[in-house]
Amino acid sequence: MQLLKDLPVKPVKRESWLNLGRIVQALEFVQDLIVISLCIGLFSFMVLQIWTMFLSLIPPIHFHVVTADILSLLILVELFRLLIIYLQEQRVSIGVAVEVSIVSVLREMIVRGVLETTFMQVLAACAFLLVLGILMVLRVWLPPTFEGIDPEQEVSKRYKKRLAQEMAELNGHANGHSNY
Repeated sequence: MQLLKDLPVKPVKRESWLNLGRIVQALEFVQDLIVISLCIGLFSFMVLQIWTMFLSLIPPIHFHVVTADILSLLILVELFRLLIIYLQEQRVSIGVAVEVSIVSVLREMIVRGVLETTFMQVLAACAFLLVLGILMVLRVWLPPTFEGIDPEQEVSKRYKKRLAQEMAELNGHANGHSNY
């Protein structure tokens, strides 16, 4: 044991053999590409959904089909908004995700018809909607997380600050070039 204590200990530099920063940046880039491809696919699907919705408005009009198409389109719009928020701020908005869940449950209840669903399914949907509603209210009233830092506000502040700096740089370059 004494022999081991006498050996000099050299700390291993992880940066020397593995550049974690570049790996993380590459993975984030790939993740952003995946989200962008999801946005493009979702947008294309929304265009097709609008087309089928307009086709369903040709007489004879089926109220349930038109209502289901409109509610489906609203869900797709909210999902698209969720992806855009993720691309802009690199976070998933809990509020938007809860809104999508609420609209999805309501869509299913409307499309199926409340009279055609069983009592237990209606009760389960009501309980689920109640929990989602409580979650929405609690998000507003709960104190900020992360030891006094509200992550959503901090991310928004950073984004606004970065945007203001870019605008200031653009204005500075525009003013600098106008003097020549």
